[in-house]
Amino acid sequence: MSGNIRLAGIVDESVVDGSGIRLTVFVQGCPHRCKGCHNPASHDYDGGVDTPIDEIAARIQKNPLLSGVTYSGGEPFLHAAALAALSDRVHAMGLNVWCYTGYTYDELLQKAASEPDTAALLSSVDILVDGRFEDDKKDLTLVFRGSSNQRLINLKAMREARASEIILLK
Repeated sequence: MSGNIRLAGIVDESVVDGSGIRLTVFVQGCPHRCKGCHNPASHDYDGGVDTPIDEIAARIQKNPLLSGVTYSGGEPFLHAAALAALSDRVHAMGLNVWCYTGYTYDELLQKAASEPDTAALLSSVDILVDGRFEDDKKDLTLVFRGSSNQRLINLKAMREARASEIILLK
């Protein structure tokens, strides 16, 4: 499937946005606007550049060192349909998908009940880092997250186990 995603930018090789070497897709636009956000330039809905999914997929395909792809932002769930389509291509390459979101998992489940695109993206993510960044809970010792309220939820393991209880990444 082709289409476009409005991007704030891409980091071709990141080791801080999930396990292994990852291509990180920073989407444009965010309703959360967390105080202390590491990427405030991504908040403006009118910023960024429309980028074809095909172009992003080709960029991923060119790097044999990648373990996976990470969606960050801005808020990835504002681009749920396009990112779900990209996730299908990422998985077809044998890579995994991480997604950072300001929404909690429970909020996303509620949205997914009436928003098919949210449901599609949620079902295509392997690891979800949920919750808004909270400056007063900032902790530089945490792995792959900025504040202690955020969780690393192993959605892939939950699907495989058919678990309704949250399984955290260890």
